[in-house]
Amino acid sequence: MESLFSDQDLYPSGSGNNFADIILPVPIPRMFTYSIPYSMQSEINLGSRVIVQFGKKKVLTGIIGIVHNKPPQAYQAKPILEVLDDTPSVNPLQIRFWVWMAEYYFCHIGEVMHAALPTGLRLSSESKVQLNPNFNREESKYLLDTREILILDALDNQPELSYEDCEKVLSIKSIHPILKSLVKKEAILIFEKVQEKYTPKVETRIRLTPEIATSKNALQEVFDSLAGKAKQESVLLKYLRDVPVLQKPQSNEKGLDKATLLEEGDSESSVKTLIKNGIFESFKVVVNRLAEEEPESEPAVLSSSQQAAFEEVKHQFESKQTVLLHGVTGSGKTEIYIQMIREVLDSGSQVLLLLPEIALTTQIVTRLKKVFGSQMGVYHSKYSDNERVEVWNGVLSGRFSFVVGVRSSIFLPFDSLGLIIVDEEHEASYKQFDPAPRFQARDSAIMLAYFHQARTLLGSATPSFESYFNASQGKFGYVELTHRFGDASMPQFHLADMAADRRKNLLKLDTTRVLREKIQDALAKQEQVLIFQNRRGYSPYIQCEDCGWTGQCVQCDVSLTYHQFSEELRCHYCGYKEKTPSSCPACGSTQLTTMGMGTERIEESLSLLFPEARIARMDLDTTRNKHGYQRLLDEFGSGNLDILVGTQMITKGLDFGRVTVVGIWDGDRILNFPDFRAGERAYQQITQVAGRAGRREAQGQVILQTRDPETQMYAQVIKGDYFEFFNHEIHDRKKFYYPPFVKLVKITTRHADFKIAEKAALNLHHGMAEIPIKKIVLGPEKGIIARIKNQYQFESLIKLDRSGNTPVIFKEHLWKITEELKTRPEFRSVRFVVDVDPS
Repeated sequence: MESLFSDQDLYPSGSGNNFADIILPVPIPRMFTYSIPYSMQSEINLGSRVIVQFGKKKVLTGIIGIVHNKPPQAYQAKPILEVLDDTPSVNPLQIRFWVWMAEYYFCHIGEVMHAALPTGLRLSSESKVQLNPNFNREESKYLLDTREILILDALDNQPELSYEDCEKVLSIKSIHPILKSLVKKEAILIFEKVQEKYTPKVETRIRLTPEIATSKNALQEVFDSLAGKAKQESVLLKYLRDVPVLQKPQSNEKGLDKATLLEEGDSESSVKTLIKNGIFESFKVVVNRLAEEEPESEPAVLSSSQQAAFEEVKHQFESKQTVLLHGVTGSGKTEIYIQMIREVLDSGSQVLLLLPEIALTTQIVTRLKKVFGSQMGVYHSKYSDNERVEVWNGVLSGRFSFVVGVRSSIFLPFDSLGLIIVDEEHEASYKQFDPAPRFQARDSAIMLAYFHQARTLLGSATPSFESYFNASQGKFGYVELTHRFGDASMPQFHLADMAADRRKNLLKLDTTRVLREKIQDALAKQEQVLIFQNRRGYSPYIQCEDCGWTGQCVQCDVSLTYHQFSEELRCHYCGYKEKTPSSCPACGSTQLTTMGMGTERIEESLSLLFPEARIARMDLDTTRNKHGYQRLLDEFGSGNLDILVGTQMITKGLDFGRVTVVGIWDGDRILNFPDFRAGERAYQQITQVAGRAGRREAQGQVILQTRDPETQMYAQVIKGDYFEFFNHEIHDRKKFYYPPFVKLVKITTRHADFKIAEKAALNLHHGMAEIPIKKIVLGPEKGIIARIKNQYQFESLIKLDRSGNTPVIFKEHLWKITEELKTRPEFRSVRFVVDVDPS
């Protein structure tokens, strides 16, 4: 796939350009040329948002990518309809980054733009109805029925109505047949009204009129006039208490938020009366949705080992653009980050700190806010559309020079990045799976830093094999922290043999004797416990004991997960759900039993074993709302919970001083997964969750439940010897050609018809086999889950030699092969999903 444009296109010089190539949020592999009306010549800037017509009816928000003087050859250029920005919303470095991402991850620049721009910066359109000015109502009155007349009467009073307005006028739900009839009779016109999605937050404020605020005598006269009017006097006294106009006359200019003025139960009618009598005046101001906060504390003083690591990182940055900070759990990497951030901000550059999970941001943000205050912005998917636009605009305006966020933060409009920190860089959460672009945020951050000539610091206690390999080869700098901060020691591991306990009849509700004893000891000492099981729901599935029936998703080839709280069976792939049957749908038996353990069932089991304990659960089901994570973490952090059961959310970076016991419910389930990274992932997850225990004086206890305690990987985790584990695994990676020795590309072929999907996948395989480069093409094979959302899928795995130009050549040929296949009528609706560097 050829590059979309050169650096010269991105940074054009001269004036009088008549055409602009616009990036549109559509999955088409190019930009579209539009003409620039003469009246807009001075408004056109690279990166500005514009409104353009796409096709016959669609109106889209686009971004100006190139301006030039070359009219398109294949079509007549339509004019740009409107320029939305006084100053560009996107800068040239971002566009350059988008182009790289589209080319590297084999997607379209429009898909990158769609992922990059907050929803609030795109336009929304709504169908509206207006009277047809050429319609003669008098001549047509006998053609109209009663409901049509009511719509026309409403349009006599209002210039336009939405569909919802029309439904309210007639008190019915389906308005379309009536509007269709009116259009046919040429009585109305239907049009699309385009408007910005982002709406600023407007606050109504109250203040004293200037002549009263600046005169004590005038204020005294007001109080005299309010004698006997207790409610109005109460409002005035409340205002003077919160706004000290006598001591600071200028404070009256900002006034007081109306809601604050009335929060103690004062009457709104009293405020209206005071405004009517000229004592108060009301005004509106646009306010930030994001609170202004002042720094409360200085960065903590680094320990000797932290200081040494900090100095070594700076030294490595002198010769390396990327440095890996390998610090054991609890070694205090965050404090080193804070020192690095402070130095870069003081130099006038921007900083981005990437975190893998929203759950992690809730705790670390509190720590960082105390040091950086309102200089810091937070960006993640739990924010509303309007809040994300305000963070975006805050970066553009320079309000936020430091941003903490999840993977989408790499798309923010930075113009002078000095440092990107990727915390827990090994995490699979940094990989975007669907939709395109299917990018790896860690790798993309390294490229983004390259464009800005910035530095990248990767931090982890269990580095990814790719990062550790790059460090061992000298491509990345490498700094190690081998000791926990302060007096904390590494946790003590206990392998709990579930099979042995079962034989001895010591297994109760799938808990071993060791786990129960350690939890009981912790509860007796008023300490806290974390239990990790990476499966949500009550049980993986329910099964009929008589005929073996299990609930299956109607759209995917997977069993339905049982959720006891909502009494339903749910598919975790497509969202399909159904009520839990009271009897077997196949044989009618009532002997339905749950199989396996999810977090919901573990929570129930622990409640039965430890009825006195306060237990909560942290998984996708309990943290769906915006503040779900924060509420649970606050409860646990304040000591109001004794046991927290969770999925992978609890494995990352959480720091609670009273947690002394960590239970890993089923270590074998993490390890025995059909993926070449299964061992690496298991080592990382077990080490990370174990690292939540004993982060202060008391030594932590980690209980790993397994049916095979002789597994070699468990011994390596207990020793904490990452180097030994890496050397053992990397040998197999090299032997069987897996990353980091080759580049992987996975291609999934999808179609609703099994045979068409299979035939397309085979044709794709034959085409790829003929590409003249060094490679291994595996497949196509049916996916691990053969059908998702009624789409059958076949997977091909390509191992590419990393040397030379091999990946680029492969992508260029792959593009031609897939485009040629899509021209065949039988494959027109087949989807080829390309995932570069699959995780």
